[in-house]
Amino acid sequence: MDRILHVLTGPTAVGKTELALRWAEAKNAEIVSCDALLFYRGMDIGTAKPTTAERARVPHHLIDLCDVSEGMDVTYYVTKAREAVADITARGKRVLVAGGSGFYLKSFFAPVADNVAVPTELRAEIERRLADGGLVVLVEELRALNPQGLGALDVANPRRVTRALERCRASGKTLDVLAAEFAQVPAPFAGWDVRCTRLDRDPADLDERIARRVDAMIADGLVAEVERLRLAGLERNLSASRAIGYRETLAMLDGMLPSTELAAEIVRNTRALVKKQRTWFRTQLPEHRVVPAEAATARDLF
Repeated sequence: MDRILHVLTGPTAVGKTELALRWAEAKNAEIVSCDALLFYRGMDIGTAKPTTAERARVPHHLIDLCDVSEGMDVTYYVTKAREAVADITARGKRVLVAGGSGFYLKSFFAPVADNVAVPTELRAEIERRLADGGLVVLVEELRALNPQGLGALDVANPRRVTRALERCRASGKTLDVLAAEFAQVPAPFAGWDVRCTRLDRDPADLDERIARRVDAMIADGLVAEVERLRLAGLERNLSASRAIGYRETLAMLDGMLPSTELAAEIVRNTRALVKKQRTWFRTQLPEHRVVPAEAATARDLF
């Protein structure tokens, strides 16, 4: 089997799922998920996770990898992705990577993780400090450890700040030294021919699809799903609990958001996410095809 990875991406609600299924069925392929929230068991409605019927049509990999209370990192993702790709190709099938989570998507094109091992105790300590003192406390320490500056680090992003501080503390090195070392790390899929297609839609059409999707999620039981996940430890996982659809529902359950405003707030934040996704696709994706989703067929993808 040729060493080819087909990658299908695009913004939230653009229509990736059905086209991925059709292409995979036509091409004897299996799907490797590249959606950061599909990793978590029980996060089904709010993530528009492929249904049981859809997963019966085409085998999916890297879905339901861990409990919602557990953290997920790109190193583990890359390990599982390489295992999945090896398994699929060993059985003579094609690989279709599908999803829109940029950080994980990037692992198919470029190095995304260094060799810094972060002790569990250190990670727990930093998470406690974030919970007790807020993001500003971690940023202050990070600046003290990096007198030359923090470069392009997004200091408003708790996950990015937390990971940066973990790596500095665990390695004893500054961010610029770590960045220089990281530049020498090989990409996880070096040697593979990675062919990427990005779906997009007219903004007004995509806005309407987002609104319909959110209404359907709420009607299908999003609030009850979040209540169950809260009991399972959702709020111990910063990435999961702050995901769009989940953070707004948690706010509603805590009385911080009127129930009548839940759908509108999720729609508003999803549309803001789409803007960020489009910027990332334009600036971070390597050379790729852009296919209008409105009239796309499986034959148009690659």
